[in-house]
Amino acid sequence: MYNPTVARLTYRALLGRRRALILFALPALLLVIAAAVRAFNGADDQVAADVLGGFALATMVPLIGVIAGTGAIGPEIDDGSIVYLLSKPVKRPSIIFTKLIVAIAVTMVFSAVPTFLAGMILNGNGQQVAVAYTVAALVASIAYSALFLLLGTVSRHAVVIGLVYALVWEALFGSLISGAKTLSVQQWALAVAQKVSGEGLVTSDVGLPTAVALLVGVTVLATWYAGQKLRTLKLAGEE
Repeated sequence: MYNPTVARLTYRALLGRRRALILFALPALLLVIAAAVRAFNGADDQVAADVLGGFALATMVPLIGVIAGTGAIGPEIDDGSIVYLLSKPVKRPSIIFTKLIVAIAVTMVFSAVPTFLAGMILNGNGQQVAVAYTVAALVASIAYSALFLLLGTVSRHAVVIGLVYALVWEALFGSLISGAKTLSVQQWALAVAQKVSGEGLVTSDVGLPTAVALLVGVTVLATWYAGQKLRTLKLAGEE
């Protein structure tokens, strides 16, 4: 299913100059915030959890997911260059699967790694805060990549819709409104992180079995549906 040629082209598109600047900017901002907080506050477990939960997981991870997920396929569909790829003897589900793997890898590298480094800066992994939020970022990266890859497949306004989802639903509603939390990738990832950290500073409003089922279900369904949409995309001259 994994196609190295498709992967190479996707990596090249995602790590082009413009997107790379954005991908590096968010982690850099997190590390600057972490260093400033540590300098002014000292090592504080609760503050570390607040910074990693409030900025890293609630804002940075979904935004990077938007950039990687939609950028893995959306621009090719928008400018029509996808037809050159679809005209090759490559199965369309294989294209989606490969692009998903690339999007997940990019999202993980640019979100989980800086989350861990920020956690170590903030409190040296006291109460497993750095590791717990790193695991949350890794888990969330998979679901976000699948969701935003699907969005890039079905809509020409994928980036705008993705940004609204990331900034309004995940960062605002998913953090503050009880009913919305059950449908938040952030809360599902926090449930896994809570298991890693134990009953401490990392908490979620969603139970672990429900969170795991939703993470797996959303990832599988989004990937399957993206494959179906690409399968039905018509090339010029196709009947």
